[in-house]
Amino acid sequence: MGVDVNITDGVAVATIDNGKANVLSPEIIAELDAALTTAENAGPEEVGALVIAGAPGFLSGGFDLNVMTSSPEAAGNLVCAGGDFFVRCFASAVPVVAACTGHAVAAGALLLLSCDERVGAAGNFKIGLIETAKGMVLPRWAVELAEERLSRRHLALATVGARMYNPDDARDAGFLDEVAAPEQVLPRAIEAAKVWASLPRYAYAGQVKMNRGQRIEALRAAIDADRGSLFHIS
Repeated sequence: MGVDVNITDGVAVATIDNGKANVLSPEIIAELDAALTTAENAGPEEVGALVIAGAPGFLSGGFDLNVMTSSPEAAGNLVCAGGDFFVRCFASAVPVVAACTGHAVAAGALLLLSCDERVGAAGNFKIGLIETAKGMVLPRWAVELAEERLSRRHLALATVGARMYNPDDARDAGFLDEVAAPEQVLPRAIEAAKVWASLPRYAYAGQVKMNRGQRIEALRAAIDADRGSLFHIS
């Protein structure tokens, strides 16, 4: 189990395979971070975009509960490590596309919010930020991402209300950009990644800085403020 990375036709595909719910453990986050570093360090002719995919049925069910419940310190470290990686995706000079192969819950949904384009699987899947319903409070960096990517109509429902969405409603809310048949999710995400990869990297990176610069600064400041905080699950 872990993150499998393959590079084909200028697109790197990092597939998370970590048990039934594809949880984001410290090790999985480190491997995803390494995959993004590989994509960033490669020339644009070798890797023009990164696709993050899940195993069939789950992009991710969120941060690893074994870690989150082991101690408040461990939970805080994992939440901040996840935030660091999501902000890296959001700020990267390399486009990042999500292939949401099923459920995307809590940190799984936050991963979607950090990507440039999100293709989700049609079906009986749930996508959303369930933290309030589980007795948790979203960290400020997560709220920053939600404010950036979610529809204003859905922001309160999705964050404070912990609303869970089916794929079509998740597209309306802003978690997804496209819904496809499950077997077409990865091919469609790779197709989308090739379109992103066709953009000149310097121009893409410059436009990311122009569009997202203030939010990126706010995200990094929020993570720094959260670092060392204690996170509890009631």
